[in-house]
Amino acid sequence: MLAPADDRNHPLASRFCAFIADSGFPCVGAKAALNRGGMRFVVARDFNSAWDDLRILPSLHDIARDYRADPVPFQSLAVLFEGGAPDNEERFEQGLWSRLDSLAAKDDWLGQRPDPRVAHDPGDPHFAMSFGGEAFFVVGLHPRASRPARRFDSPAMVFNLHDQFERLRAEGRYGALSNAIRERDRKLAGSDNPMLAEHGTASPARQYSGRSVGSDWRCPYSGRAGKADAPRW
Repeated sequence: MLAPADDRNHPLASRFCAFIADSGFPCVGAKAALNRGGMRFVVARDFNSAWDDLRILPSLHDIARDYRADPVPFQSLAVLFEGGAPDNEERFEQGLWSRLDSLAAKDDWLGQRPDPRVAHDPGDPHFAMSFGGEAFFVVGLHPRASRPARRFDSPAMVFNLHDQFERLRAEGRYGALSNAIRERDRKLAGSDNPMLAEHGTASPARQYSGRSVGSDWRCPYSGRAGKADAPRW
């Protein structure tokens, strides 16, 4: 395994920081991660390729390990892709789940077990991706996103540690944070985000790509079972 990447000084990372720091950007959690030094960066080559998986995965393992040692909130890993931007939301969604499937297969092959505190079936309301034994909620961004908050000029995947949201809920802080994000997103987009749902009522997988989907949507990812023998190098 390679050492964790540190691409915070890359020009693409600088553009992403400016995107998050813009006064109109609605996610105050992402702003907190950026302002507190909790956002890490990996710049990969092509959104449609597994070429840089072995640069991304060590960084996921690193943030999981560091968080377990010191569970400070508002930490995330932003994976930014220099190329491979899709031309519509459906193709971005397919690409995002392809990248996650590839990373999960390698995580399994390396002997990392999924976080037992979350579900691993993407249809379950308590689903989360797991890397390095820690659960993550993934936010996709790309140039063709219909919601302005997801419309970055390159494909991006932001991995947010799931446990930090659970801790905020336990502390009674999550409701105010969520309401602030919803209100700011409504102001930016001019409408409510139809994909937002109350915790535990629908699978979070429906929100990963940012595309608006109906009740008949089925996740392109099948879960962690059966992947340990098939790493996609």
